[in-house]
Amino acid sequence: MNPAFSVVFLTTLIGVGQGLFIALLSVQGYTTAQFLPAQSGQFYTVGSAIALVFLVLGLFASFFHLGHPERAWRAAAMWRTSWLSREVIVLPLFMGAVFVYGVLHYIELGGQTTILAQSLSNKEIVTLIVGIGGVVACFALFICTGMIYACLKFLQEWHSPLTVINYTILGMASGFTLASLYASYIDSELLHFLTGWAITLTIVGFITRTASLIRNNHIKYQSNLQTAIGVRHTKIQQKAIGAMGGSFNTREFFHNKKESFIKSIKWVFLLMVFVLPIILLAVGYQQKTLGIFWAAFIIQYIGLLAERWFFFAQARHPQNLYYQTI
Repeated sequence: MNPAFSVVFLTTLIGVGQGLFIALLSVQGYTTAQFLPAQSGQFYTVGSAIALVFLVLGLFASFFHLGHPERAWRAAAMWRTSWLSREVIVLPLFMGAVFVYGVLHYIELGGQTTILAQSLSNKEIVTLIVGIGGVVACFALFICTGMIYACLKFLQEWHSPLTVINYTILGMASGFTLASLYASYIDSELLHFLTGWAITLTIVGFITRTASLIRNNHIKYQSNLQTAIGVRHTKIQQKAIGAMGGSFNTREFFHNKKESFIKSIKWVFLLMVFVLPIILLAVGYQQKTLGIFWAAFIIQYIGLLAERWFFFAQARHPQNLYYQTI
């Protein structure tokens, strides 16, 4: 496939926002259970605002993939059968939950009690309920985004539960890495908790992503040149692509990159998404250095861009069997 950079940015940016929100609610859950020290409302408010920024940027990136952005609202019409339509519905619901979650924590920002805060019987319970609802929407969004590709049986590289799992784990890993950067920036005592989870999720992501690479390297393809043109003869040789110049089919369904380039991208993202961030997070935690956490997040996100590009480029669309180049 020929990766669209708008979709690459969409999936990675909203993944960071989703992961960061899960990190925030995890902190609140642990503090409610008194396993971690309580945090101020400002911690959750600012964190929610950062998550919203990434979600909005991801939503903005998606419009560059539309031929007619003014008709974007129609994408939700086929929600009964389309995972894309479900994603279009769930994303704003999740963004709304993140916004409300941040506002509820802002109510008592700086220890000041407002009229709205006084009207709430138990602010902690209310924010937890909203946060849990947001996490449910968050995981629903992970599933919808992953299933857009995993449901396509004719693209065998994508048609696997590992597609949804990798979207979820990599999004959470990047979000917790950003949360570690946030904790380091405000000099929070949560640094050990968030960094530990960021490293753990990155390791789990390495295992699941490697599993998908191994699986895709051993795929037995169901389509061949014979099935592509409906001729069962054992010896078929194509002399031309059927056109003097390019077409939609030749532009949109093949990346036109050399095999050596594809292999190099694979090793680049394995290094930048997993190996380097794990090392940097561990060193950053030991030295309590903000710059190292910045490097860990930036390197991991750039690596995720490469990983997502590779994810799309690796898929071999069956139509390329017919429109192959000589």
